[in-house]
Parts: sequence; C-alpha cells; structure tokens
Amino acid sequence: MPQNSAPFGIILMNLGTPSAPTPRAIRRYLKAFLGDPRVVELPRPLWFLILNLLILPLRPIKIAHAYQSIWQNDGSPLRAISQQQRDKLQQRLDQDLGAHKSHVALAMTYGEPSVRSAWAELKNRGVDRVFILPLYPQYSATTTAAAFDEISRVLQKERAIPELRFCRDYHQHPAYIEALVHSIKRHWQDIESRTQETPERFLLFSFHGIPQVCIDRGDPYYQQCQNTAAAVAARLELDRQQWQVSFQSRVGKAKWLSPYTDQTLKTLGKKLKRIDVICPGFSVDCLETLEEINIQNRAFYEAAGGQGFNYIPALNSDDKHIALMIDLITEKCSDWINTKSEFRTNDS
Repeated sequence: MPQNSAPFGIILMNLGTPSAPTPRAIRRYLKAFLGDPRVVELPRPLWFLILNLLILPLRPIKIAHAYQSIWQNDGSPLRAISQQQRDKLQQRLDQDLGAHKSHVALAMTYGEPSVRSAWAELKNRGVDRVFILPLYPQYSATTTAAAFDEISRVLQKERAIPELRFCRDYHQHPAYIEALVHSIKRHWQDIESRTQETPERFLLFSFHGIPQVCIDRGDPYYQQCQNTAAAVAARLELDRQQWQVSFQSRVGKAKWLSPYTDQTLKTLGKKLKRIDVICPGFSVDCLETLEEINIQNRAFYEAAGGQGFNYIPALNSDDKHIALMIDLITEKCSDWINTKSEFRTNDS
C-alpha cells in the first residue's frame, strides 16, 4: 500500500501555567484549571460558589509571591523548559527521520500555548495523523483524561479530524525508569565528588496528591505511583528502609492521598542527617517542585532538625527524557514511519 506522504504530528501536553506571576494572571489560570469537572468533582452549583466567592478572590493574591520566587527572565519555568523539550525532540526527529517528516507542537491543557493553537500549527503543515503525548507518567483522570477532553473539544469543530493516537501512561516504561535512575545516580555522584565520602542514603518519592475519593472511584494513579517508586528503588538496590513514597500539594480539608509530604519531612527531619527528594510525576520543574518542595518543604525538614536536604530536579529536557519520548513515538506510531529502524532509540 502507498505510504502517506503527509508529515505526522506530535503534541506534547502539560498542565499549564499562568502567563505572569501576578494575581490577575494567576486568577485567570486557576479559573480554567479549577473550573474543570475532571479536577474538582464536587456538584457544579456548590463548586461554582466556592470557586468564585472564596478561592478566586483570595488564593491568587496568597500564592503570587510563590510564583514570583521561581519566575525567570524567559517566563514560567514550566513553559520555558517545555519549549526546550519540544525543540530537542524536534531536533532528534529531524535527525533520525529527516526534515519535514514530522512536526512537534507544544500545548497546555489550561493556558498558553493552547491545544487549539497547537492543532492549528499542525493543520497548517498538512498533518493528518497526530500522536498525543501528555507528559504525565502516571495516569489520573485529573490530568491525563483532562488533556484528552481538551483535545476532543478542539477537534469537535473540525470537519476532517486527524487520525489520533494517545499515550495513556508510561509509569513503568523501561526508558522512563532508566531516566530516573540515571538522574538519581548522577546526583549521588555529584555529591560524593564534592564531599569525598559516600553519605547515608534515603530517597523520598514525592508525587502530586489527588483526593482519596478519586482512587475510591477507580482512578489507578495511587498504584501507578507505587509501581514507579518500587521499580526505581529496585534498580538502585535500595532496601525498604531507604525509601518512601509521599504525596504533596493537597488543598482543602478533604482526605487526600497520604502520607503527606510536608508531614513526612517534618518527621524525617528528626531522624535523618541527609535526605534526597525526587518528584517522578513531574516531567518539568514548576511551582510544585521549585517552590513547594525545594523551598517550603526544605524549610519544614530543616526546622525539625534535618540536614543535607537535596532536591533532585525533574527530567526536564535531559537527553534520556527525550530518548523516552522517542521510544514512545516509535512504539505507538511505528507504521507512520517508513522503517522502525530509522530511529536511533539508544540515547548517546
């Protein structure tokens, strides 16, 4: 059968970010994010009142300083690093497949660049096959399904929709586990080269929390987080006393996944001389890692007497992270590529 000569597209998706570290921009972002029924599953009339009368008037003012503490000259770290990911992935695809064979677009479920703008970019390049890659290793209806919903909303207005393929999760993908292990080992080696000693090791895996009711209703997120942490710990040959899983970023009084990261670090601060914290669910460093973990939770740990707090950065635009994306594209879209061997999937 003849090959489709049109380029195929990839949309890298992440959650989103305010356009500026100001209460006004944060309010606009939170209205879209917290207004999504996938994110907050309360009855709509009740949540409308809570969101518009309590949260949106107050929370943007409260957290503006947190955004300001991490904001960079090129804007939000999440958006800037996501753009680096897009650029490096496009470079690898051009290198391995040839120019104009594929096109990568960046999109956020909430905010800019939007899914609508990403699809318009691909459509203008003649793309009629699209692989959607939400950069959430662990599936949750609050993140991955919300990304799918936004894709669907945009394409509902199209006469000729493209062929779609969608990555549901990759929480135990070998290339993902390898990238995390490599990142942690590199971090340990850097510390040991500076201190000239092999320090005591304890690794805390902090994942973003979601309400417990989501798990009760069938969301697989909690178990996938546990699977990721266990796979990494096994590769690092850590015994069960050398690692722990916790959950951060809870909001409100409802029960969220536990143990909570802030309470865990307050407890561990009384026991440990050193701790390494990694957030495997975040593909890009953002407010929740740079400010919540590396500033707020560091302070909780140190106030409890702990020393040697080390945050291990997200995979960001690391070469092994890009290699993981290449592997996912290869596995999901092999028939869109002339020969699967065209990809050099082994990261150099």
